[in-house]
Amino acid sequence: MKNKILEIKNLKKDYYDLKNETNAIKSISFDVYDKEFISIVGPSGCGKSTLLSILANIENKTEGEINWNKDNIVIGYMLQSDSLFPWKTILDNALIGLEVQKKLTKENKEYVINLLKKYGLKDFLYKYPSSLSGGMKQRVTLIRTLAIKPDILLLDEAFSALDSQSRIKVSKDVFDIIKNENKTVIMVTHSIEEAITFSDRIIVLSKRPSKIKNIYDIEFNSERDFLKIKNEKNYNSYYDMIWSDLNE
Repeated sequence: MKNKILEIKNLKKDYYDLKNETNAIKSISFDVYDKEFISIVGPSGCGKSTLLSILANIENKTEGEINWNKDNIVIGYMLQSDSLFPWKTILDNALIGLEVQKKLTKENKEYVINLLKKYGLKDFLYKYPSSLSGGMKQRVTLIRTLAIKPDILLLDEAFSALDSQSRIKVSKDVFDIIKNENKTVIMVTHSIEEAITFSDRIIVLSKRPSKIKNIYDIEFNSERDFLKIKNEKNYNSYYDMIWSDLNE
């Protein structure tokens, strides 16, 4: 039986200024299960990133419920930019989250060093971000996020700053790391291909004020790879249905 780690019920978000009220999210409800990879797609400005900000406690919800399966849930939030400090070494960059949370123990530092070594960065521990490719920087950013041992990862357009060729390679690297580390993920993306390739479920949001238009369970027989997966017979069906949802 699947272990539910998050329940979202009738989530609503309004913004106010002196003259107007803007309804960004009308009503969103869905559950998230352990080790599940969920992608959220929708038109620009529909509130995808707002939803992640609410889950990460960066923004307040207006109405609705967010129920976690345990107290003191640990949330990892990975943004579009790698946000690495150029004057810090790769290891020091990867340890920042632990320093902020005052959890930089010898054991936790060793855990991060092992992650960096495990995922191809052992020769760069004491080098600086300028010596890394864009893809390697994203790997460091992910490892920095994993360092705090999050219960769930929130990825907000994490690959959008990369060119298309790098994006395919880096997103596959990140996906493999996430699966190897048995993490639960909610990812916001504008890429239908990316969502179909990596997700267990895809949630399609409507235009603002957003609500859920459809939820698709994604099932393939082959390895989750950008090139191989396009040969699956139901790939085009998923793509066409999601494209249609986004353009209605």
